[in-house]
Amino acid sequence: MSAWTNSSWEELYNSCLNCKKCALWETRQNMVFGAGNPDAEVMFIGEGPGEQEDKTGQPFVGRAGQLLDDMLYLIDLNRSNVYIANIVKCRPPGNRDPLNIEQEACSGWLRRQIELVNPKIIVCLGRIAAKFLIKEDFKITEEHGRWFDVGGRRCMAIYHPAALLRDPRRRPETFVDLKELQRTIREICNNTYQC
Repeated sequence: MSAWTNSSWEELYNSCLNCKKCALWETRQNMVFGAGNPDAEVMFIGEGPGEQEDKTGQPFVGRAGQLLDDMLYLIDLNRSNVYIANIVKCRPPGNRDPLNIEQEACSGWLRRQIELVNPKIIVCLGRIAAKFLIKEDFKITEEHGRWFDVGGRRCMAIYHPAALLRDPRRRPETFVDLKELQRTIREICNNTYQC
């Protein structure tokens, strides 16, 4: 049983804010905890904050965040009816991929967020989140858009919005993945997701 079983969001946030389990806290401007609806049935998880997120303390607010907002809009979602978080809560220097030791140090915070939100669906944004949450040998080019059962939840991975900015040729496949996500939301989630 988790030591956080009876903790509130505020307690979790404050504990995460004071975390020094890895060296990322030393170079961050802001801890990027997560944002959105704490009762969401759909949760999006990325790898870690970038430069704009580090400045604001909010997830997905730079160019990739603007694209994520557009992607959500395509399938009748927005930040008020989903929850968005990252594996690591502090920006890795130079926007590099978070190291395994950093991901492991932050894993308890993310797992507790998942427990508190208790989503029916988790969408991994990119390969790193998919490798962390779905399976270690996840291949984003082969397995994006497929459903997996992870701890009794439906889980899929799509290309990270930053990857789509770098390689727009992936956008048509991502559109198909988003429509599959929308179909599944309509199938298993409550009416607040149905437009």
